[in-house]
This record gives sequence, structure tokens and C-alpha cells, in this order.
Amino acid sequence: MLMSGHSKWHSIKHKKGAADAKRGKLFTSLIKEITIAARIGGGDAEGNPRLRTAISTAKAANMPAENIKRAIQKGTGELPGLSYEDATYEGYGPNGIAVLIEAVTDNKNRTVSEIRHLFAKNGGNLGQSGCVSHLFQKKGLILVNKSTTDEDNLMTIALEAGAEDLKDSDEAFEVYTAPQDYDDVLEAIKKKEIPITFSDLSMLPQTTLKIEGKSVQQVLRLMESLEDHDDVQKVFSNFDIDETEMEKAVS
Repeated sequence: MLMSGHSKWHSIKHKKGAADAKRGKLFTSLIKEITIAARIGGGDAEGNPRLRTAISTAKAANMPAENIKRAIQKGTGELPGLSYEDATYEGYGPNGIAVLIEAVTDNKNRTVSEIRHLFAKNGGNLGQSGCVSHLFQKKGLILVNKSTTDEDNLMTIALEAGAEDLKDSDEAFEVYTAPQDYDDVLEAIKKKEIPITFSDLSMLPQTTLKIEGKSVQQVLRLMESLEDHDDVQKVFSNFDIDETEMEKAVS
């Protein structure tokens, strides 16, 4: 399954209660993303797809409207604030898994040094720019819990709105879109009042690497330590861990 490792990574975080425990980190990440999106593309969400997505994600996380407004104003220069810029880091984890990191930072030298340390500490190494990015493809990903709709209904809605594919995963339906069609497909599903478990523009691995035994904990420790870093927005990887191994990891 194309995205199995990554979608399971989202489910394992929910099982461990990480989503609630790290709300402060989530808000910080969202504010940075809104700020940089507004700086690059302007403060009007209608004409700025990246800002529109960031605001939608922030609202879904129950971020107060005032926080969103201030982040936009910092990005456009109406309010003083730190100057953030995008940064991408690539490397290898335990068993040679590929790891791609999207970050937003006000100090690239500090961030790269800290990311390098996290890789080294968790059985991996930071690589050169371009070393693993060719293994991933940018796609929209929307996860829908299988208990909330049937596959035929969701497929009809998604494909009519421009989705490329729908896959049946362990606990969810996975809807895939081209980046430019992501917003339309997401809105079409929402209009039908179908609850969405997770949605984002993601870097999907073209092939996956199966991880078993002791390496499972190593991989998950690396992923968690990277995602816990204040400057890291998203972490993508090509690992695949089967359900029984994943259950042992969270127990």
C-alpha cells in the first residue's frame, strides 16, 4: 500500500494520545505556517491557497480566530514578528528508511545542527539536499473513517470532485488527489457532512520499506523526536510497519 507507513503513523499518534498532549506544539507550528504563507502569498486567503489550507487546519484544531488574525498580520508586516523561512531536510533512518522533513525556521544554522543531532541520536544520518526527495511525490491525502460512509459513496463524491484514487486501508479510506485538486476534493467531502480524520498535502513515498522487530521502536523514536522539534512542520518517510508490529509498539 502506497501510504501505509505514513497513514499508520497518524493512527499510532492518535492511539498514544499525542494529538492532545502536543496541542501547544501544534499551535506553534500552525502560527508559523500561517505567518510564512501570508508573507509569501499575501494576507488574502481567497487568492493564497497555502494560507487558505493553513487557516482551515488551524480552525480544525480550534485555534482562536484572534491568533489566526495576528499570525496573518505578522506575515504581511502589519504587526512586528520574527522572519520565518521554509527549510527542507533529507536523511536516512534505521534500516535505511528515507526521511523527508519540512520545517519553518528563523535560524537555519541552528535548525540544521539540531536536526543532524536528532538523526545521529536515533540511528540515522542527515543527508545532502536531494538524497531522498526523488523517492516521494506531492499529493493531497484525505483520510475518512470507514464507519462514517461506504466506499462507493465516498468514491463517487471524490472522483467527481477531481480525486485521483481511493484506497481501502486498515481503519480508513485514503483519498488521493493532485495538489491543485486537493481543496476542491476536500470541500466536496465536507459538503456531504462526511467527517474527515486527517487531511493534508503530503509527500507520498513511491515505494515502501518494511520494518520489523527492534527496528520498529527505533524508527518510531526517530519520527517522534523529529516531529517534537519546534521548527519541524511535517515529517514524511517510506517505512511500512504491519499492524501487529504497530500494536506491540503502542502497548
